Amino acid sequence: MASTHKLVLGKWKIIYNLSSVVGLLLIAYVIGALYLRGDSQRVLENQMRPHDSILRCNLFSGKWVYDNISYPLYKGNQCSLMEEDFACDKYGRKDLNYQKWRWQPCDCDLPRFNATALLEKLRGKKLIFVGDSLNRNQFMSMVCLIETSIPPSSFKSLTLKENSIIFKATDYNATIEFYWSPLLVESNCDDLATHGVRDRIVRVHAIEKHARQWTNADILVFDSYMWWLLPKMKLLWGSFGNSDAIYKEVGMRHRRYEMALNTWSDWLEFHINRTRTKLFFMSLSPYHSVSEDWGVDKGGNCYGETEPILKEGYRGSGTDRGMMQIVESAIQKLKTSGIKVEYLDITQLSDYRKDAHTSIYRLFWVPPTEEQLANPKNYSDCVHWCLPGVPDVWNMILYSYIIYS
Repeated sequence: MASTHKLVLGKWKIIYNLSSVVGLLLIAYVIGALYLRGDSQRVLENQMRPHDSILRCNLFSGKWVYDNISYPLYKGNQCSLMEEDFACDKYGRKDLNYQKWRWQPCDCDLPRFNATALLEKLRGKKLIFVGDSLNRNQFMSMVCLIETSIPPSSFKSLTLKENSIIFKATDYNATIEFYWSPLLVESNCDDLATHGVRDRIVRVHAIEKHARQWTNADILVFDSYMWWLLPKMKLLWGSFGNSDAIYKEVGMRHRRYEMALNTWSDWLEFHINRTRTKLFFMSLSPYHSVSEDWGVDKGGNCYGETEPILKEGYRGSGTDRGMMQIVESAIQKLKTSGIKVEYLDITQLSDYRKDAHTSIYRLFWVPPTEEQLANPKNYSDCVHWCLPGVPDVWNMILYSYIIYS
């Protein structure tokens, strides 16, 4: 008499006769079906988690590809909130090819910006850009990316309040803010409207005046670089206006920068909400003031440039690697304390783009002199970027980290 056995697979219980071919076929079918079911589930899970591959990809290594079909992501005149400092087409720039270059990472595609997805992620939350005018450049890019993508019926506003410029998408109760703090720590350059101070004074150990404005943020995006490049700056121990305060003129910009970033990182360590707030630091934005860097005769700069630098691995004289290492060291120190700061290294990809600066195509609050007008290179802005343009790519990378992390 043939024996009978039970095979238990999860919740499946099958009784079969060992002498029955049908039973064997049934077993094979069930096992195969379960295997395929598991394999399909793994495929589905991979499809549901595209961020795994995106965040494993190096979004900062790649090349610029001319793309006049899908770029620019918006038109400057479509952004009603555009600042005059970055509106190059409005101020006479005729060659608009700089708007049509797409950043292509080596091993993946950069996710296309989706304003609705970002606003859903920011629903009831606050994103604050903290830093100098290059962070303001990025903030304005973000505002334009969002404003030109959401329906005109969506209520939005842009307001100025003390050191802040605040964009609100009311339908989502989402706030995106720029906070002016060019040196991160306290200084005599901290007024949003009037900060053109020649004799720069910095309290490298004082940050609370600014930082208390950031404590309620869900996402903080920092930058600070260009304002540290003066050959000498005065450091202040004590308070402004205090007769007992000590002033010391200091060269060594790396040392000054390191002291300020230590103050910044100490504040984060003791005050940031580690379960709530996501932290980012933008690497330095390079300038293009020395045309010899890219092989053009001495005396030129970004003025008149219409093509990116296509030489792979190019780095110009506007990139101070030592300053970047100081930031990286501060971020690593925070990591050992359990605080994660994403370092978005946009320096290399931006260094290729000598063609994309505002140059003479912007509002100059102090009109150029006749001498400057006779030689536009003398007053070209080779620091800030036209919009649409390079800061849009910075924000696409930031978007990828916010959405997929």
